[in-house]
Amino acid sequence: MLNADALNQLRQLKSDIEENKVVLPGTVKATNGRFGFVALDEGRDVFLPPEEMQKVLPGDRVNVTEQEVEKGKTQGVVDELLETRLNTFVGRYLVKGKGHFVVPETPGINRWIFIPPKERMNAQPDDYIYCQIHKHPIKDGKGQAKVLRVIGKAGEPGIERSFTLATFDLADTWPEAVQKQADSLTDSDIESREAGREDRTDRPYVTIDSPGTQDMDDALLAEPNATGWALSIAIADPTALVATDSPAEQEAFNRATAIYFPGEPLPMLPDSISTRLCSLMPEVKRLALVCDLQVNNDGSLGDFSFHQAVIRSKGKLSYELVSNLIEGREDDDIKALPEAVSNSLDQLHQAATALRKWRSEHALLSGDRPEFRLRLDENKRIRLIEPSVQNEAHRLVEECMVAANRCAADFLSRQAAGLFIQHPGLRGDRADNIRALIESHAPHLSGVDAHQADGFKTLMKETDALEAEVPVKAILSRQLARAELGFKPAPHHGMGLDAYTTFTSPLRKFSDFYVHRLIKSALWDTPMKALTEDQLEALQAAQIRARQAANSLEAWLKSDFAKNLGEEPMTGVISRTVPAGFFVRLDANGLEGFVSCKDLDGKYSFDPVTLRLIHNKNGRIFQLEQPVTVSFAGVDEERRQINFKLVEAGNQPTGDSSADG
Repeated sequence: MLNADALNQLRQLKSDIEENKVVLPGTVKATNGRFGFVALDEGRDVFLPPEEMQKVLPGDRVNVTEQEVEKGKTQGVVDELLETRLNTFVGRYLVKGKGHFVVPETPGINRWIFIPPKERMNAQPDDYIYCQIHKHPIKDGKGQAKVLRVIGKAGEPGIERSFTLATFDLADTWPEAVQKQADSLTDSDIESREAGREDRTDRPYVTIDSPGTQDMDDALLAEPNATGWALSIAIADPTALVATDSPAEQEAFNRATAIYFPGEPLPMLPDSISTRLCSLMPEVKRLALVCDLQVNNDGSLGDFSFHQAVIRSKGKLSYELVSNLIEGREDDDIKALPEAVSNSLDQLHQAATALRKWRSEHALLSGDRPEFRLRLDENKRIRLIEPSVQNEAHRLVEECMVAANRCAADFLSRQAAGLFIQHPGLRGDRADNIRALIESHAPHLSGVDAHQADGFKTLMKETDALEAEVPVKAILSRQLARAELGFKPAPHHGMGLDAYTTFTSPLRKFSDFYVHRLIKSALWDTPMKALTEDQLEALQAAQIRARQAANSLEAWLKSDFAKNLGEEPMTGVISRTVPAGFFVRLDANGLEGFVSCKDLDGKYSFDPVTLRLIHNKNGRIFQLEQPVTVSFAGVDEERRQINFKLVEAGNQPTGDSSADG
C-alpha cells in the first residue's frame, strides 16, 4: 500500500502531465470504415483508430492529444467533447436478441446504436425511424438513441420522399403561425395594395410554362421600336403581401428554396401564396415587380427601369404552343390567340434571338445537355423516364430572364446593399493540373490566365470547338468551383458576366425574394431587414441541403427503377471518371451508373490532368464524353448507386440485321 507521500507524489505527477500535455482542437471526420480523422483547426488531420472513433460522432468538435504508436506514425486520443453537431438522424430499426438498435443511414455512423425500452415509440423491426442522440458515446463508446418518429416501412408508397425529408430535416408541414398568416390573406389584400402602382392590366402579358405549373412567377411582352425592342418582364411580387420578418418570410428563409421532388414538390411559400394570390394566373389582377428594358438590334441591353405594377395575364401558354407558333405551325389554340398576344410573341422571339446572339459572342452560353422527366406511378415510384425536349420557347424565356437579372445586378451594383451570385470559375486547388492540361493539349492557350474572368471566357470559347485527342472543355467543366452568394458584385465566370443576380423566381427562391426587397427598398424606401454574414452563410447551406435532398431522392427512385432494365446492351457516354472506374450516362433515359475498374481486364491508372483511365499495359483509354455500351449489373443498395458492366465490341449487337444479307 502506498503511503501518503507516495500518493501525493502520484497526484502531483498526474497533475503535471495534464498541465503539460498538448491539447489540439478539431472536427471529427468520418470515413466508410470504422476509423476516422480529426481535422485540426491548425490545418492538418490526425488519425483516429476505431476504439477512439467509437467515442465520437461525425461533425463533433473535440480536443485530442497526439501520441506516437510507431516510429513516425501518430494517432489521436479524444480528450474532451467540446460540441456535438449531430442531433437527429435516420435509420432502420433492428432487434438482435434482447437488444433494440437503430442502424443509422447517416454517412459516417458505422455502428448500431442502442435504443432503451422507454425510447422506442412502438417501432417494429425494419421500420425506418427518425431518431435523436439520447446519450453521447464520449464516456464509454456506448451511445444511445431515442425514437422521435416512425417514418414507415420499405416498400410503402411515398416512403422514399418521407425518408428523404427526415434525413435532411425538411418540414412537410407549415408552422402554425405561417399557416395562420397565409390563411388570413385574400384577394382583398391585392386590391388594398393597388394604390400607387401602375395599371398595366390592358397590356398583353402572357406566361409561358409547362402545362402543370401553378406557381407562375413571370409574364412577358415585347414591342418593336426604332433601335430594337421594348421588352417587359413582369415578376410576381410576394414581398407586397408577405410582411418583412413575418413568420412566412422567416420560414421562406429557413427553407431557402422550393425543392422540385419528383411527383410532389416541397414549396418555399404556402400554396395559398405561391399558387394562388401571387401566381400570375390568366385573367385576374396580380401585383408585379416589372423590369422594362431596351434590347438593341445587336442584342445588347440599353436603358432599363423597375416599376411596381398591377397586371392581368392574357394567357397561360405552354412551351409547346409557343414553339409551334415560332415554327409557323397553326392549330386551333394558336388561331384562338388574340392578335396583340401573337404579335408580342413574335417580337419576343426576335428579341430573344438577338439576346442569345449577343451572349454567344460576348459572354458564355451553357451547353444544351439532354434533360429527362420522371413520371411516377400510383405507388410514387418511377413508371417512365422520358426526354424533356428544350425548344425555342424554352430559350425565349431563358433569354428574357437572364436579361432581366442582368439589369437587377447592374442596378444593385450601384446601391449600398446588394446580393449577387458569384462564380469564381475553375477551382484553385486544380490550378497545376489545369495548367498542365492546357500546355499539353491546347498549347496555343497556355498564355491565358484561366483564373481571371476574361481568361476563363477565352478558354471556354476557344476549347468549345477544339479538336484534340482529349475533350479539353469537358475536363475543364468538371473542375469548376461552386457558385456562391455575396453582398458585393463580382464576376460570374460561368456566364461570362461581370456581375449577376436573380430576382425572377421570388416564389421559389429566397435569394430572389430578398433581391425584390433590396430593389424596392432602394427605389421606394419600402421596409426590409438586411441579412447578416451569418444569415447569408446559413442561406447558402440551406440551398446546398435542398439540392442534396433532391439528388438523394432521385438517386433512390432511379436505382429502384434500374432494376427493370434487364440485360440488354445500352449505349451511353462517360460522364465522370474517378480512380476506381467511370460513370456512364445512358442515352435513352439519362440514368447514370458506375463501371468499376475491378470488372475490366487488367489494371488501369488514373491521370488527374486529363481525367483519363489508362490501361497499364496496352494503353486502352476511358475518358469523358467517350461513347460506350454497357449492361445493367445491379444496384449498390447502401449507396443507392446503379452499377453497369462494359459490353465489349465483340459482344455488342450488330444493329441492322439487313447488313448480313
